[in-house]
Amino acid sequence: MIDTVTLYRPTGPTELALVEAAGHRRWPPRLPDQPIFYPVTNEAYAVEIARDWNVAASGAGFVTRFEVRKTFMDRYAVHQVGAAHHTEWWVPAEELDALNDNIVGTIEVIRRFPENNNEDRT
Repeated sequence: MIDTVTLYRPTGPTELALVEAAGHRRWPPRLPDQPIFYPVTNEAYAVEIARDWNVAASGAGFVTRFEVRKTFMDRYAVHQVGAAHHTEWWVPAEELDALNDNIVGTIEVIRRFPENNNEDRT
């Protein structure tokens, strides 16, 4: 059995479409002005970002969940960036392919905002 860590990622529709195009198995490369990939450690924090930021920015927000090999994630410290539950990993953009290679299973959408968003994206 592979020891994994659960990561959450709040995302908007554009990034989610790229994840879907990759078969729900990889995150897209960061844009030039995005030097860090920020998965978060808990669903509550991901919900706040998806609901409050992604919806405002793009009309929809999604919370994704995925598993990554623990031996890979152990190289990254968890950073608290606000309230006690505002915790995230900071993965440099140039290491995102390695993170993708360590995903176990698929990236799944577990929440959608607005909550009455009937768009079937899975």
